Amino acid sequence: MSSAILENNAVSAEVDPIKPMRVFDLQVSAVQRLSEHFRRITLTGPDLDLFGSNADGETLDLRVKIMIPSPGHALPEFSNIRGSLQDDWYQTWRGLDESVRGVMRTYTVRSLRRAISASEHSPAVPAEMDIDFVLHLDGGSGPAAEWAASAVVGDALLLVGPCARWGDCLGIEFAPGEAERVLLVGDETAVPAIAAILETLPPHISGQAVLEVPTAADFLDISTPANVEILWLARGGMVHGEALSEAVRSLIAPAACDVGEEPEEVDIDASILWETPVGTAGHGLYAWIAGEAATIRDLRRYLVRDVGMDRNAVAFMGYWRKGQALD
Repeated sequence: MSSAILENNAVSAEVDPIKPMRVFDLQVSAVQRLSEHFRRITLTGPDLDLFGSNADGETLDLRVKIMIPSPGHALPEFSNIRGSLQDDWYQTWRGLDESVRGVMRTYTVRSLRRAISASEHSPAVPAEMDIDFVLHLDGGSGPAAEWAASAVVGDALLLVGPCARWGDCLGIEFAPGEAERVLLVGDETAVPAIAAILETLPPHISGQAVLEVPTAADFLDISTPANVEILWLARGGMVHGEALSEAVRSLIAPAACDVGEEPEEVDIDASILWETPVGTAGHGLYAWIAGEAATIRDLRRYLVRDVGMDRNAVAFMGYWRKGQALD
């Protein structure tokens, strides 16, 4: 399975070119049940200290690719490959038989802890990364969530993420600029990103974070030094995104007179709903919304057209689409 990839793309141990992405060969070091629908998988590996973050060492809403093996097949040997998803190794992997190549899925880094060297009074502590998985108990879980549901300490996982040696960290979208007020909105798939963002906001930032999750048992403890109100919504029997939309419309009122521009229409069944501009200059409101594509599209239209927000102050990401499997 891996020979064709390695023959064309492997580099020697002496030649390790600095490129934006690299593959990390990791193992599960801990598993924690956060709630009925959330499971935290802690990962470690010998080169995890080469994993990138922003200039402050924060991961915010950093996206990574994880490789899940196909049942009955070993993971492909990607550990010596460097480069981006546009490099030959990715195209080679895509060309393999789907039944044996495994699947690649996108997740958010919940937290990253750098290694601590041994001292006279304490042993060395390896670098660790937490990734929170959403488990769907109604049989709708994908291969990554199914893997997480049965993961145990020692299980192997391949992760494609930014290389710290490169400099600029790829995959972080949260960019509020000079905004002093934020609106963070998302369903359960966006909870890890919003939680990581909240933990890094400075005290002078105000605003709201609105999180819709399956049940009240999925409300998690999230701390933030900022003056941001965290509003949890239990979906229960409501339509996915309905509670989220109602809450945003209650918190952010439409413009009293003039309305904003009509956003361009996006075919969410054929295109990826994704736009992450850097926050505009000034001290206004910056919105970051992510989750199911139809809900995010409608909320973005409401904020830009009805509320009158500058579209360059609204970052929106369709993490998934109801009724569709992600490629």
